[in-house]
Amino acid sequence: MERGSFLSRGSSSSLSSLLSLDEKSFLPLPVHQKARIRVPALLGHSLYRRVILWCAAVLSLSCLALFGGIRHPRGAILDWVDLRPTAKDRFEEPHMILVLPAANDTTEVPEGENMPSWLRFRHLNGYFNGLKALVPASDHKPEYPRLSGEESPFPLTVTYTGLPTPTPFVPHPDYESSDYKVKHHKVEPCYLDKDKRIPVPDLYAYHGRVQGQPDPIIGSHSLLGLRDDICFDRFGRYGPYGLGYSYDAGGLEVGLDTERRGSEVVWEKTGKINYDKIGIDWGDAQARCYESNKRRFAGSAERGSPLQQSLRRRERTTIPRQAVVIRAFTGFQWTHHAILNFRAMVSELALRSGGEYQVHLLLHVRNEKEPIWADPVTAQRILDENVPDEFHSLCTLWTEAQMRLLYPGDFGPSVEDPSGMDIHGVYRSAHMALQHFAMSHPEYEYFWNWELDVRWLGNYYELFDRLGIWAKKQSRVGMWERSAKYYIPKYHGDWNSFTDLVRNETHASGRSAIFGPVEFPGKAPLRSETGGKSFLPASCIDGDKSECGVGEDADLITLNPIFDAEESGWVFASDVTGYRLTDPTPPRRCAIVTASRLSRRLLEVMHEETWRMHHTMFSEMFPASMALHHGLKAVYAPHPVYIDRKWDLDSVDQAFNGGRDHSAGGHGSPFDLRNEHNHKGTTWYYNSEFAGLLWRRWLGYAQFDGRGTNGGRSGEGTLRGGREEEETADSTGRLCLRSMLVHPIKFEHPSELE
Repeated sequence: MERGSFLSRGSSSSLSSLLSLDEKSFLPLPVHQKARIRVPALLGHSLYRRVILWCAAVLSLSCLALFGGIRHPRGAILDWVDLRPTAKDRFEEPHMILVLPAANDTTEVPEGENMPSWLRFRHLNGYFNGLKALVPASDHKPEYPRLSGEESPFPLTVTYTGLPTPTPFVPHPDYESSDYKVKHHKVEPCYLDKDKRIPVPDLYAYHGRVQGQPDPIIGSHSLLGLRDDICFDRFGRYGPYGLGYSYDAGGLEVGLDTERRGSEVVWEKTGKINYDKIGIDWGDAQARCYESNKRRFAGSAERGSPLQQSLRRRERTTIPRQAVVIRAFTGFQWTHHAILNFRAMVSELALRSGGEYQVHLLLHVRNEKEPIWADPVTAQRILDENVPDEFHSLCTLWTEAQMRLLYPGDFGPSVEDPSGMDIHGVYRSAHMALQHFAMSHPEYEYFWNWELDVRWLGNYYELFDRLGIWAKKQSRVGMWERSAKYYIPKYHGDWNSFTDLVRNETHASGRSAIFGPVEFPGKAPLRSETGGKSFLPASCIDGDKSECGVGEDADLITLNPIFDAEESGWVFASDVTGYRLTDPTPPRRCAIVTASRLSRRLLEVMHEETWRMHHTMFSEMFPASMALHHGLKAVYAPHPVYIDRKWDLDSVDQAFNGGRDHSAGGHGSPFDLRNEHNHKGTTWYYNSEFAGLLWRRWLGYAQFDGRGTNGGRSGEGTLRGGREEEETADSTGRLCLRSMLVHPIKFEHPSELE
């Protein structure tokens, strides 16, 4: 969510000075300097002399053994990837041996009492190794995190004979398989053009991982069903949508200023699609796709006699439709990279899925005086001035004045209002527009609330589909407690171990686990609850509750922990409106960053609470709190999150699970204004710095590495990466990263800052 400037967050060093001794214990522990061992003292002791001589001998033998490079049993370590030269000799070059140096950051580690503790950990370098260091996933050794005794990948000699070759990556079901056709309706292919001549292109991935590349510290690919044995470069990811070729060829002219050796393979199958020549209208393409496949979806009856419809429904499973609602606003600068990302979303989610998803732009018109409903000419002018032509038909316009009409009446005083802004405004109540959108679109069962400054390095269908599948499998037993804690696999073990740990921590706390709707003074029932309806499934009401909620679609899927806002130090924790101030503030849950999936029934609950009871809370708190109050299923999906420094695992857990009962909520929360700086070095948080740095390096642009003499900040340090570095003979080439969410991405091409 876009943050205002009404609060000064200050520097991390100044924040540290605000902490009491007890509060500092929740931050990463300092790394103390070890005493130096003097060389003369070593050589003067006979035991040390023998040890040094033996080490030298072993090192010499190791060098001889590795002289030909580290080799796979079947030959060179990259031979398993198709590296055979083509007729064009596309990748042909002499056999080469590349030595990757030890990943040691020589930047001085600063000292000082008032310095944020995370600055004491050294930077990681493995992220910036490229395609020439690609190895099979089974041979991958991460630079970080590593447990005691796990082998470091550095220094490493990698043997290669050319660049690896990517292959199409299609995470969608095999719609042509007999197994799929037995259970589901036939999926008709969708096309970019009305004449059905241009199919939706594939994106490309490389099999393997880049040697030395760190693993995610928070969350997991395999847990969520995401592929972690492949990586993506910029051309495989965005080349099908216009990256890497010129305007004359129908591309967007971006990527031509970066290293691009071997990128041509991405266009061998489809050619470089000329999006200008097609005159692509993404809304029309989605409508045509749905029309061809509407029999697949729940609630859309097929034509034919009632008997025929009944037989078809029994024979085939229908699936719910999902809307992907991207929040936009007038004045947003649509860069070429933003267009590429949007094309990718529509192609991968809507068109390749046969209409399972549909992408919408919810455009906030900030000038409330514009007659956008009275005058079509005005509405068209706003679109022309603010949205590329190809996305016009995806747009729904709205204003804050409209929200005042939809949700009229006196909402009463707020417990606190740190921003001082209008209760109907997008800053405090962005959910109002989404609620209205859902009420206006009964064809969708789920709504992904998405933001323009989020990027997914991978295929969007894989992300959204796998998150939904994983969330459906989760039990309601211990659900709120698990969702309140960051999952750190190298520290917590597998998911079962993590589940057991949370259960034991809950028991030790003396608090009862949350189950079903919570009661509190002043709570008012929904109309459906007055009639006796419950949101709990039958598995949670009768008999053995061990399977409670398993197989039930989640009403809320968040991408950060759903934490207890009470005493958390989060600045908007008491932005609660419409409840009696004489009662205690209602219990609240929150997930920072509004990107999430909400069910229709959750949005209906929020809608009724808003219009009938005049209840609302800050945007990131209202959905989770309504799920808590009424007993809906809400889960935090621990997606892969990377970190820029070599933290020890204890410190990671203390920093991110340092709240009440070892969670992310309550006193000591990582979302406390004084603790938020710990997220700056991660790939997913609203004020992350590392997310943008890593993303732009992956796009092929040189970036300041943030390793300044005072510990480092965004824009400090040395300019690294970019075309010149990636094209040098001793470079490992362009970056290839596993799938990950990055946020916020405020700019991509360096020229956007000019």
